[in-house]
Order: sequence, then structure tokens, then C-alpha cells
Amino acid sequence: MSKILIVGAGQSGLQLALGLQSHGYDVTVMTNRTADEIRNGRVMSTQCMFSTALQHERDLGLNLWEDQAPRIEGVGVSVAGPDGSRVIDWVGHLDGYAQSVDQRLKMAGWLETFARRGGQVVVHGVTVSDLDYFSRSYDLVLVAAGKGELVSMFGRDASRSPYDVPQRALAVSYVHGLGPRPEHDFEAVRCNLVPGVGELFVMPSLTTSGRCDILFWEGIPGGPLDVFTGVKDPEEHLRTTLELMRTFTPWEYERAAGGVELTDAGGVLAGRYAPVVRNPVAVLPGGGFALGVADVVVANDPITGQGSNNASKCAAAYLDAILEHGDKPFDRDFMQAAFDRYWDSARHVTKWTNAMLAPPPEHVLNLIGAAGQLQPVADRFAKGFDDPADFEEWFFEPEKAGAYLGSVAPQA
Repeated sequence: MSKILIVGAGQSGLQLALGLQSHGYDVTVMTNRTADEIRNGRVMSTQCMFSTALQHERDLGLNLWEDQAPRIEGVGVSVAGPDGSRVIDWVGHLDGYAQSVDQRLKMAGWLETFARRGGQVVVHGVTVSDLDYFSRSYDLVLVAAGKGELVSMFGRDASRSPYDVPQRALAVSYVHGLGPRPEHDFEAVRCNLVPGVGELFVMPSLTTSGRCDILFWEGIPGGPLDVFTGVKDPEEHLRTTLELMRTFTPWEYERAAGGVELTDAGGVLAGRYAPVVRNPVAVLPGGGFALGVADVVVANDPITGQGSNNASKCAAAYLDAILEHGDKPFDRDFMQAAFDRYWDSARHVTKWTNAMLAPPPEHVLNLIGAAGQLQPVADRFAKGFDDPADFEEWFFEPEKAGAYLGSVAPQA
């Protein structure tokens, strides 16, 4: 059976490693942190995984926190008016529930599971020269570490990357103590749009200390939300988050009136990056090849909440490609074909995400407004988070949007 090296212990790397392990492959995972260091470190993401991605985990028996994590049954959208009022407010229903599990909890647990099942874990930072050396002992090398020197091996695909600078400044807080939502009695991710300023996402999650909520600001660079650079104190980060909520989304701030606190000192994160699609195959100094995985090759802005979903779908696509390939050499053609298999779904996410980063055209504003009056439109928006390919049928083009609304309104 083939020997496979996976560099990176995130959603995609560990899901793929555990999947290959279950089929008898000799898999080594290289990571720069132990399970305990991951578990006790800083939050890494704002993951919300929808039905298809969750099913990939279930198929491998990796849904270890499904009974503990909140079941998210809807996706809601609110739009702030110039006076701070909420001029649009609706919730779309999902067909299958979504869930968010703090990646510190999940990745630490998965890494321990992989080791317990006999997988080899090497805790060591990896440079390009290291990877070149190690690659000579493996039949296939995959890079699933989305940051650092290794990513530079994968060149930017300009034809698929319309932005070359960050489009949002990101700030995350994991909190306990947020009050119940008065609008509905089921769990939902809420997206609050503040035109010309940015977005606030609020989502229920499971963290190392139990149920929590994630407060996630996406601010247009240079605008009033772009104020987290240089904030090192976690409590100051939270105070800034809440003050922005009071100013721009007072209906969400009301839920914090009873007092919220960070889940832990590592429960904040801030930064920014330019969304990018990279070439999937890297040439190592010695002439070998490495295949990029998930965020290494397709890194979208988190405005559409697709990062962990893309990672899960990429791992599933690569697992199927490897299993179907059998004992044949994992050459450059195989790597390109495996990526193309993943890109078949990821391209829809990239198109949708890049569209959401730009000021919305009139037909999209009409769709968002119509969703507040027509429940089928709200539901279709929500279901698109699980299947972004559906947006091709009704979201991007004014003619298709108009035809869709015309077909829904008579029924409603």
C-alpha cells in the first residue's frame, strides 16, 4: 500500500489522513503543534459546517461532537439602515442542520484519534528543503498547511484570483453569556449587513468549555470596523467588538446587555488576507511534486462561511481520487486531475464569495429584499450555503433573478 505524507493538521489534512488510514494506507502527518498545544492555543476559525460537509465526517465516523454541538437550523440576514434600525430581517430554513465545532477541540481530538489508530505523527515545523528531503520516502506528498513558507511553492492563478489585496479586516470573539434570540426559538447563523461598512456574523458553536457564540466582524479596510490592528489584549478586543455592535447592530448588542465574557484568553482572533486561487501542483527542488490541499490552493474570504466546508469537500474529493487511482504512480497528471475534481465544486464557492465582497448590484438587493416577504426565497438563500452551485441558477444574472422572483411570487 502507498506511503503518503500530509503536512498540516487542520480540517482537510486530518480528515484526509483519517480517511486514508481507514483504507489501510501508510500515512504520516506532520504538524508544528501537539494535540495539547492545539487544544490550549488560540482559536483558528469561525467554522460553520453545513449538511454535505458534515456527512463527509459522518461517513468516516469522525462526527465525535455531533450530539454536543448546537444544531443550526437556519441562516438569517438583517440589513442595517442609515439610522441604525433593522430595515430587513429574515431567516431561511436549512434542509439538514449545520454545526460549528471549535477547531481547537476538533483538530486536537482528530490528531489523537489518528495516532491512537496507529498513524505516525511528526511534530516539527517544515521548510521547503525539509519537504524535499522527506518526499523521497513517500509515494505522495500533500500540503494542507495554509500558511507559511510552503504555501509560496504554489503560484497564484491570476485568472481565478480577481483580488490581490485583502477585501475585509477580520475580528473574531468566542463568548459565553449572549442572551437568547427573541426573533425565533431555533438556532441560526445570523448575518448582519451594514452597507458600506461591513458585516457581523453571530453563530452558535461548541468550544472547549461548552456551548458558546461566535461574534465575527468583517470590516471594509480603512472603514470604521478596521480598528483591531495592534489590539493585543483579549478583553480590549471584546470591548471593541461590543462597542461596534452597539453602534452598528444594536439589535445584536441587546443580547449582550446581560454581560458576556470571552470563553478563554485564546478566544479572539484578528487579521486579513487576500482571497486567492493557486496552482495545485508545486515542484520541489529535487524535481518531485507536492499537491496542495484546501486553503493552500483555494483560499476564499470567510464572508460566505465556506472555509471548513471547502476543506471537507476537498478532503473527500482527494480521498476518492486516491482510492480510484490504486497502485499507479501519483504523478503530476494525477495531482492536477484530483484538484480539478475538487475545483468542480470549489469554483462555485469562489464565484459566490467574490461576488459578496463587492457592493451588491440592484438585482441582488431585490433578492435580499424579496426574501423578507417570500419564505421560499429566504429558504433558497439558506440552502445555498450547503450547495453554492445553486446560485448559478438564480443569483448572479439579473435576468435569472427576475425570472426566479416572477416564478415564486405567484405561488406565494
